[in-house]
Amino acid sequence: MSNECGDSGKVSCDEALAEIYLLLDKECGPDHEAQLRKHIEDCPPCLEQYGIDEQLKQLLARKCGGDHAPDDLKSRLRASIRKTVEERGGITIERTEVSIEQRSE
Repeated sequence: MSNECGDSGKVSCDEALAEIYLLLDKECGPDHEAQLRKHIEDCPPCLEQYGIDEQLKQLLARKCGGDHAPDDLKSRLRASIRKTVEERGGITIERTEVSIEQRSE
């Protein structure tokens, strides 16, 4: 899969795939959501991955009884995904959330 899909707008495949869960969880702003949706609709591989992730999210919701992940876990996962995408794809991420917790022994 290439980093850009034809005339799919400003969002790259790497960015769209890294932020699929932001879209599924309705956690991105309306402008960025529109850009992500446009890319996904115009890019068959990303659309397929979006469908798989949507089904996975629904399956997890059914099997986990609707429990939501803690906000700090979501933040750490987002930061980890963005870092991985940036390292593998050589793209620049505009913002990254990082959460550090200290455990007492």
